[in-house]
Amino acid sequence: MPRRHLHVQGAAQAPLRAALSALRTSLDVPSGFPADVLAEAERAAGAPRLPAYDATRIELFTIDPPTSTDLDQAMHLERRAGGGYRVYYAIADVAAFVTPGGAVDAEAHRRVTTLYFPDGKTPLHPAVLSEGAASLLPDGARPALLWCIDLDADGATAATDVRRALVRSRAKLDYEGVQKQIDAGTAPDSLALLRDIGTLREQQEVARGGISLNVPEQEIVEHDHRYDLTYRAPLPADGWNAQISLLTGIAGAELMLTYGTGILRTLPSAPDGAVARLRRSAKALGIDWPHHVPYAAVVRSLDPRRPHHAAFLQECTTLLRGAGYTVFTGHTAPELAVHAAVAAPYTHCTAPLRRLVDRYAGELCLAAVAGQDPPEWVTSALAELPQEMARGTSRANTVERECVDIVEAALLKDRVGELFEATVVDVKEQQPSVGTVHLSDPAVVARVEGGGPLPLGERLRVRLAQADPGSTKVLFTPA
Repeated sequence: MPRRHLHVQGAAQAPLRAALSALRTSLDVPSGFPADVLAEAERAAGAPRLPAYDATRIELFTIDPPTSTDLDQAMHLERRAGGGYRVYYAIADVAAFVTPGGAVDAEAHRRVTTLYFPDGKTPLHPAVLSEGAASLLPDGARPALLWCIDLDADGATAATDVRRALVRSRAKLDYEGVQKQIDAGTAPDSLALLRDIGTLREQQEVARGGISLNVPEQEIVEHDHRYDLTYRAPLPADGWNAQISLLTGIAGAELMLTYGTGILRTLPSAPDGAVARLRRSAKALGIDWPHHVPYAAVVRSLDPRRPHHAAFLQECTTLLRGAGYTVFTGHTAPELAVHAAVAAPYTHCTAPLRRLVDRYAGELCLAAVAGQDPPEWVTSALAELPQEMARGTSRANTVERECVDIVEAALLKDRVGELFEATVVDVKEQQPSVGTVHLSDPAVVARVEGGGPLPLGERLRVRLAQADPGSTKVLFTPA
């Protein structure tokens, strides 16, 4: 899970371009696709491998940010005649376009994931596929992996099926519009059920001990030739939508474990030291965390619209470090089969346009349902996938961290020497004069150093010592 989501609006892009361009160069981020990749993608877009099963009667819809065009998922929700619910979840069938061993496939293995920068993205696949022929846009039929998951009246999974199908999305929706329709009672039946099913799945998550982090989105906007930094708190609809993806990832993992071959997204339980550090951050930010209250219960009590709660939610993502991919074959379940935050076995299978492993996970789930061996191109790649994904995820995380530094430095570059009110949220044990502060305004979390021991958890007036996007990171000193 990303530590921060970042995007830039309006004219604020211009001063950042040089620093972001330099970052792309330093990380060897591809600037475009080779000619043979583009040519192969164009041919595939015009002649995909279409499935025999026609499910275009199902009225699917997508929920994504308004400007997104790489749409991996579309859904249709309905009540079952005998009680409970049915979730249809269509996932873009990238394998219908990508030939194993071909140029597009090789380039995807080189890129591994789509990389997100404040001023744009570096996609996993050429746009003619990821934002066109393979994307579940509401402009025609598309090949997809169509999941059908039946839930009981409490939202627990009762049955799972997945097959290749031809599907057609009817509407491209965004989170704010969905929230408004549901709140106003004007949503169509299928969309209105998102709240019901999402809420039941959230209750299921609580019961099994899982936790979803509602990390705010950080947004830079230029006003009067200066930058402002704000947070966009996730809406309830964000969480309900995420629960459908989680439901599918859990169902996919169970199929793999039953079949005996798969690749899971795993995360060990957080070590005591990490939890103790998080408790110190909670105290520093004024978050009430009694010793008898579980971490998950504390997170669920937070309001991401409140700055200190938002800062703590950002810190909570540190417990997700250590997540990886675990391959198993031969009907021998891996020693670590659970994702600690999900509190269940889980696999990445719902974002194949943006993440390499999902294409392979989808094929494994199809094989499990059909009772057939997975394709050879899938099984032969399994051993290397965890290392490939680790490499790609590491680069994506580096992009994210560096972009945060660049954006915050751009925000503050004209304010060096100014004083700010802040809270000390972390202090290095071996260097008590070095730590982290959270500013009240603007919403920045940055390094502070100098003077004597820093007062953990207390308010502190700090002076901005340096901020130069692409050159020096933001640094404060005690005033």
